[in-house]
Amino acid sequence: MDRLLARLERTILGRLAIERLTMFIVGGMAIAYVLCRARPEFILQLYLVPQLVPTQPWRLVTFLFLPPQRSEIWVLLALYFTWLIGSSLEQEWGALKFNVYYLLGAMGTAAAAWITGSPYVTNEYLNLSLFFAFATIFPEYEIRLFFVLPVKVKWLAFLSAAYTLYEFVRGGTPTRVAIVIVFANYLLFFAGHIAALAKGRRMLVRQAARRAEQRPQATEREVDTRACAICGAKQDDGADIRVCSCEKCGGVPRQLCLQHARDH
Repeated sequence: MDRLLARLERTILGRLAIERLTMFIVGGMAIAYVLCRARPEFILQLYLVPQLVPTQPWRLVTFLFLPPQRSEIWVLLALYFTWLIGSSLEQEWGALKFNVYYLLGAMGTAAAAWITGSPYVTNEYLNLSLFFAFATIFPEYEIRLFFVLPVKVKWLAFLSAAYTLYEFVRGGTPTRVAIVIVFANYLLFFAGHIAALAKGRRMLVRQAARRAEQRPQATEREVDTRACAICGAKQDDGADIRVCSCEKCGGVPRQLCLQHARDH
């Protein structure tokens, strides 16, 4: 995928990529939120409704700007977080790759809506796929939950993945199709990355297993050789073996049982 995008970036498509796409997305969501607050019924014009697209084609775009329907503080946080995720991905990938990722997610959302005939499709899973991409690239990024508790993004991603799996299990066919198709862009971009992580993890497990196998053998050999230099009592027979390097021993370390370590 990276090689294909690198070739495309050298063509006219690289020059046609929308720079700072996240600003347009977040700006559109902010404007949509203000309009919905002024006229609550306006939000019904934004949803992606497959049956209405032939006569209202703007719905193929406006659903991308659906804002969170919560309090003002929550909306501000959601807009800021969306901007943070999108701008970080664009800075890491470049404009073309980020455009392609977002476009594939949007097309997947639309395709899932047409396949299932679901009414009132939102941008929820599309934005969630952006978050998973961000968490995969910047897993150690730390945010302040409730402005106090520091939490790394990877843990939030695990919680989001668990919630998405729960939605997949309990949801109907439309929900399952939407999740599979929308997150296909994530798998397309990160399948190699995930495979490399899994390979590295397996290698670490094998190395740890080899070290664990070798460690008891070394210990047994050490125990077997620990014996009193005077009487020959062995530690594995219960003798308390000490190491002595006193003047009587000539300063040379010797292994002695407790009795001879005291009395020699």
